[in-house]
Amino acid sequence: MPPAEETGGEVGALSNDILLVYLPLPEKPECAERLTKKFKGLQVRWVSAVQPGRPIVKEELQPNVWDGVTLLSTYMPPPAEFIPKVRFVQLPSAGVDRWPGHPTYEDKDVIFCTSNGVHAPQIAEWVIGAWLQHQHKFLHYVEHMKAGFWESPFGADVQDSTGKRVGILGYGAIGRQTARLASALGMEVYAYTRTERPTPASRVDDSYCVPGTGDPGGLLPTKWFHGTAREDVNNFLAQDLDLLVISLPLTSETRHIISAEQFEILGKKKTFVANIARGGHIDQNALIKALESGQIRGAALDVTDPEPLPSDHPLWKAPNLLITPHVSWKTDLLWERLLDILELNLEKLATGQPLINVVNRQLHY
Repeated sequence: MPPAEETGGEVGALSNDILLVYLPLPEKPECAERLTKKFKGLQVRWVSAVQPGRPIVKEELQPNVWDGVTLLSTYMPPPAEFIPKVRFVQLPSAGVDRWPGHPTYEDKDVIFCTSNGVHAPQIAEWVIGAWLQHQHKFLHYVEHMKAGFWESPFGADVQDSTGKRVGILGYGAIGRQTARLASALGMEVYAYTRTERPTPASRVDDSYCVPGTGDPGGLLPTKWFHGTAREDVNNFLAQDLDLLVISLPLTSETRHIISAEQFEILGKKKTFVANIARGGHIDQNALIKALESGQIRGAALDVTDPEPLPSDHPLWKAPNLLITPHVSWKTDLLWERLLDILELNLEKLATGQPLINVVNRQLHY
């Protein structure tokens, strides 16, 4: 690892800080140079969290990597004794995942921020892509391609999206960009949030937003729903949804939020279900039954429980199901966006402004 970089910069409130960037991407000297130039006295250490062929285990890092670190950007929590001086953690994920229960996370003096918003463009494209491949029978025709079979144009029923209704369970950054794309297809958007959003001001997005994306003003949904009780969720699911998008954090109250009872409700319209949040949101045994019985028209999962999904898991053989290995977040622009939000929050930290995407320790997002 190269020595910590330090130069004279314009903002001096981070002059006593050491930033460790420990992410699975190669060192970007131009980024470290920009940060140290902008923040006077700031030291930047950059360690790639991967080596060719495998991730680096955090315990493998030399002790001097952690010495004096006060600002940290990482996904995997290091042992608390490695980071006794940390006061700010910028996570590259939209949730806190493995941090709850960690001593540093439980310390209310340490600020945690997520990268909610940087994943929205690519994940929303995954959702709409999965929906379109089902509606237009792409996988059906791929199988015919393999067999060299030219099917009659009247052989399969195809539906377009105009006039269809999408229900977005969790109207955060990903949900808002999904709504934007769905609206462009002529779909009607219904939004569900944990707390009520009764006024225009309450519907404004206060998280990080990639320019030109999302629904910053909360203007796209024709109806808003809210609540924490299963009765509230069930009422939302009963709104004749053609597509249900699950994009909310996994907590104790949202685990298995979609199970047999909910699939029975969705069966009225044979709703297509897309889950890009966490595998624990869906009771997978109930999903398999819903697919095998034709209760729902199909589903697309980028997340499962567990991950990796074992090769002999019955989910692999369920009909009308698309599974991808938790890759909807991927894009060649991801790291640029992650570093953008890191720099933005460092600037706010240095100038005493409220940070973006500060984690609510009670809700864990």
